[in-house]
Amino acid sequence: MKKILLFTLLLTAVLTMAAQENDFVKGADVGFLAGQERRGVKFHDRNGQERECLELLKNDYQMSAIRLRVWVNPRGGSCGKEEVLAMAKRVKALGMDLMIDFHYSDSWADPAKQPIPAAWKDHSYKQMRKDVRDHTIEVLSLLKENGIEPRWVQVGNETANGMLWPMGHIEKNPKQYAGFIRAGYDAVKKVLPKAIVIVHLDRGHKQSLYDWNLDIVKKYGGKWDMIGMSLYPYWAMEGHPEMNADQIITDCMANIRHVSEKYGCDVMIVETGYEVNMKRPEVMEEGRRQLTRVIREARSQTDGHCRGVFYWEPQCLPGGYKLGAFDNNAAPTAIMEAFLE
Repeated sequence: MKKILLFTLLLTAVLTMAAQENDFVKGADVGFLAGQERRGVKFHDRNGQERECLELLKNDYQMSAIRLRVWVNPRGGSCGKEEVLAMAKRVKALGMDLMIDFHYSDSWADPAKQPIPAAWKDHSYKQMRKDVRDHTIEVLSLLKENGIEPRWVQVGNETANGMLWPMGHIEKNPKQYAGFIRAGYDAVKKVLPKAIVIVHLDRGHKQSLYDWNLDIVKKYGGKWDMIGMSLYPYWAMEGHPEMNADQIITDCMANIRHVSEKYGCDVMIVETGYEVNMKRPEVMEEGRRQLTRVIREARSQTDGHCRGVFYWEPQCLPGGYKLGAFDNNAAPTAIMEAFLE
């Protein structure tokens, strides 16, 4: 009887590990794609054949998910709810999973800026919590009404220093920051009870940041299901010559293990990227090596708690963004091969 029990436990463990391995997500944020297509950019595979970008990412590079950012009232409609819906329909048609990234801004929100949308500018804290809730429900309901249910939803983008400044600045108003996170969380669950809600911070290698920020969110009643990390060795080393890419990756993997144990949840690298330099092929080979290592160790050295890796805007061309992964002909560089190793 003991042998049967032991065999059953071992078999369950093996099957669980296999399920986790098969469910490891490789994906991309492609928020610029609709704008690129409007400007006439045509994408190609490594053989020069013209391809639809999402189909190329899925079929040639094993990506199973797409991440789309949402702005509240963006100028020209870029990354607004209607453009997001149109892109989400394409994602669904390819059978890919979807992550929605709420910035709660009319444009970019990140650690250096978290501007309040113009329409919310003079609102009280109570009203702005309602704004967060209403906007979240509105966008997710629009998607759901069109048969699209995102698998993951971020409530805020790289909120290391809080969101909706100054009202939700983490140092000035930590309780209000956590309140915004909770408002977003509850709104997601109202529309999509099964969606995985993510709190997203930058500098995945910096454990102290995650302890500080997430302790505050937790202390004041904020909630999340998963922790999202940005991991950019290139940006982390900028201005810090004492740092190196391999140590940054090592520290990120250690941080994933740390926060998953401390907070009892899974983690996902929701943004990463590596330099494209068309005049120096060795730079792209180094990027491929680093990304290969990130994907491999995220799968094998985080006790199963890192659930995936998303590349931020791989389809960007070198003249516009140096950490994309396509060349001047809008074709994948060697960096993309990391998704196949």
